[in-house]
Amino acid sequence: MKKIVPVVMAGGSGTRLWPLSRKQYPKQFLALTSPETMFQETLARLDRAAEAGLFEVTAPLVVCNEEHRFIVAEQLRKQQRHAAAIILE
Repeated sequence: MKKIVPVVMAGGSGTRLWPLSRKQYPKQFLALTSPETMFQETLARLDRAAEAGLFEVTAPLVVCNEEHRFIVAEQLRKQQRHAAAIILE
């Protein structure tokens, strides 16, 4: 089975969904269509693909702005997850 190391890009300027989305809290960290944020939904899709036997998934590498590192860490914690690394841009 193929092993996937997911890289989740979680950056942005927060201008496209203004006024909901802001520079300090861009859209991927908002719960727009479900109780989970778009960032959390992305991680859940990886789990579903692994459960379906499509591939084995390792802990993700998350790339985000330095201003969002605590939001990323908190949203990972809420899903009882950890990242292989949080890479700051």
